Amino acid sequence: MPNPERSAQKKAHEIFFAGRTLFIVSLFYLLLGCVSFFYEIVFLFWFLTGLCLIPVIVCDLIFLLIPGDRLRTEREIPSSLAQGEPAHVKLLINRAGVLLPFSIRLYDLYPENFTLQTVYRKNSDLMSAPAFPAKLKRKDFSKSQPLVFEYTLIPEERGPWHFSGTEFILGSPLRFWQLRVTHDTFSKGRTYPNFKQMARGIDIKGNPEKGEVKQIRKRGCGLEFESLRDYQEGDSIRSIDWRATSRNCQLDGRQKLIVRNYQEEQDQQILLIIDSGYRLPDFHFDSALEAVLLLSYVALKHGDSIAAASFGARDLWIPPRKGMSAYTSLMNGLYDLHSTPVPSSPFSAMENALNKLHRRSFIILISNFREEDGESLSWILPRINQRHLLLMVSFREIEAEKLAFPKNDHIMKTDEEILEAAAARSYLANRRRLYRKWEHSGLLVLETSPAHISSALINKYLSVKKSGKL
Repeated sequence: MPNPERSAQKKAHEIFFAGRTLFIVSLFYLLLGCVSFFYEIVFLFWFLTGLCLIPVIVCDLIFLLIPGDRLRTEREIPSSLAQGEPAHVKLLINRAGVLLPFSIRLYDLYPENFTLQTVYRKNSDLMSAPAFPAKLKRKDFSKSQPLVFEYTLIPEERGPWHFSGTEFILGSPLRFWQLRVTHDTFSKGRTYPNFKQMARGIDIKGNPEKGEVKQIRKRGCGLEFESLRDYQEGDSIRSIDWRATSRNCQLDGRQKLIVRNYQEEQDQQILLIIDSGYRLPDFHFDSALEAVLLLSYVALKHGDSIAAASFGARDLWIPPRKGMSAYTSLMNGLYDLHSTPVPSSPFSAMENALNKLHRRSFIILISNFREEDGESLSWILPRINQRHLLLMVSFREIEAEKLAFPKNDHIMKTDEEILEAAAARSYLANRRRLYRKWEHSGLLVLETSPAHISSALINKYLSVKKSGKL
C-alpha cells in the first residue's frame, strides 16, 4: 500500500452568519417590541435595551474578527484503501497566531460512501462519541506542536474518492456570531476490492462444495518437464527416465534410479470476461469481480498471462500480461467497474475476443445465461471452440429454485402458487438443457452460487491445467 498522502491547506473560504444566541435575543426583542406597542413604560425599556444591545453585538463581532482564522490543517490518509477495511485518518491542526477564537468546532468533509466510526483520538486522549462535530478547546493547542486529531473511516464502495476539505465553525465570545472557515485540504485516492482477503484465500483447503479452495498436488502430475531427480518412494514407475538411469551408478555398482520431475505448463494465456450489464445485479457482480481478481492472482502465480475484458455498462479491454506486476495493472483497470441495468451482449464480447486474441487461450465468460442465449450464440461458439478453450460461468437462480422446489413443510394451496412452481421448474429445466447442449459440443460449463464462485472458478482452472486441455 502506498505511503499516506499528506494534504496541506491551500486557501480558506470564510462565511459569517448569525449564531443561535443572536436569533434568540432578536426573537425576544421582537416580542418585547410587540408588547411595548400597548404599554408606554415597556416601550421605554424596549428602546433602552436596543441601544445597549447594538454596541454589544458589534463588539462581539469585532472580538471574532480580531483572531479570525488562526488555524492551519493537514490531512494524512493512505491513497489506496481496501473495501470494508478500516482507514485511519490523521488531521494535524496548527495554530498560526497568538489569539484563537473562543469556540472551535471541527468537521472533516469526508466522502459520502465512507462510514464514520464513533471512536476517535484527540492528541493522546481516546474518545468514544460521534467524531464530528468535534469541539476543540484553546488549551488543546500548543505553540510548538500541532493538535493531532485521528479518526477511522470504512470505505463501503469501490472506486475513486476525494475529501473536499476541512471545515471549522468559530464562535464569538457571546455566541452572537459564527464564522465558517473551509480549508481546501484536498485528498484523493482509490478504494480497491479487499485484496488482503484475496491473498489469504489461495491458502484455503477443504471441500469446494462449502466454498473452499482445494489444492491439487503438482509434483509428478504436470505436463511440462522441469528437471531430473533421484527416485523416491511413492514415485510412479512411468516417471523413471531409463536413459538417465543407465548413465548413473552408485558406489556399490547398483543402478541409481532417476525420475523425471514435471510441472504444470506455464506461459498459457487466460482471458477473463465479465458481464457488467443487467444480467448481473450488484451482489452477483461484486462476487464475480472478486473471483476474477482472485483467479488472476492464482494464474499469475502459476506463470500464466492474464487478460481481462468487460461488456455491457462499460466496454473494457486489458491486454494480456504475465508476472505479478500485471496484477497491479489489473486492479487499477477493474477496481471501479460496476454493473448497471443496461443491455449486454455475450455475442459481441465473444466476437471482440476473437479479433484480439492471437494465440490459443482459456476464455472464461462470466454472465447469467438463459435459454434465449442458446440461439444467439449458436454459430459463434463453434468458432471459439475450434481455436480456444471456453468456460461459460453462470449463477444459479436461487429464487427460481425456491419457487420450483419449496420446503417439505410448505404445501402449495392456491392455483397461483402451483403455476409459479410449474413456471420456475420449466425455466430451470430449459437452462439445464442448454448447459448440457453446450457441454456435449465440447464447451466447459460452470454453474455456481455467488458465495462459492471464487473457489469453484479456481478449482476449475486448476483442473484444466492438470488435464492438459489447454
